[in-house]
Amino acid sequence: MYKNNVQTDNELIQRYVNGDENALAFLLEKHKRKVFTFINMRVKNKTLSEDIFQDTFFKVIDSLRKGKYNDEGKFLPWVMMIAHNLCMDHFRKQKRQPNVVNSDGFIFDLVSFSSDNNKEDDIIKQQAISRVKDMINLLPDDQKEIVILRHYAEMSFKEIAEMTDTNMNTALGRMRYALLNLRKMMTNKVVV
Repeated sequence: MYKNNVQTDNELIQRYVNGDENALAFLLEKHKRKVFTFINMRVKNKTLSEDIFQDTFFKVIDSLRKGKYNDEGKFLPWVMMIAHNLCMDHFRKQKRQPNVVNSDGFIFDLVSFSSDNNKEDDIIKQQAISRVKDMINLLPDDQKEIVILRHYAEMSFKEIAEMTDTNMNTALGRMRYALLNLRKMMTNKVVV
């Protein structure tokens, strides 16, 4: 219904506020991968990520129903900020700081290979993915975050800047330095 007639987030929100539950379902489906990935990147635990993801959308629905969302065309950054705050609440309760990357639970995949792989290709693919993850893990936290948000969560630099409370030039600069550092690690064949 909505895919053929592409609607903006704000149009879908308005439809939901006017009683169309399907509009909310489509809106959630549209953004769930980015939001879940962001949460999972923060907490590195799939079960906990699912709980926080669910709490995030409960807050979104509650805010929409109460008319607390102001229509500024920034729905996804608003949802990401709610998710971020819930993650921080979790860490405050646990009295520990989050790490951006964990080599066990991190699902960032920069390398794409053919699906017709044999066993040797699968091993090479896993080694390459593992090496990229390990190199990203060596980046400073602000650079790790921007690489993950940009390449896996597929957020724009504008969205990243809003979410990280920086300006766009800072977000672009962090990405540039992250890529330079990754290139340097690859060139120097850093052992990770």
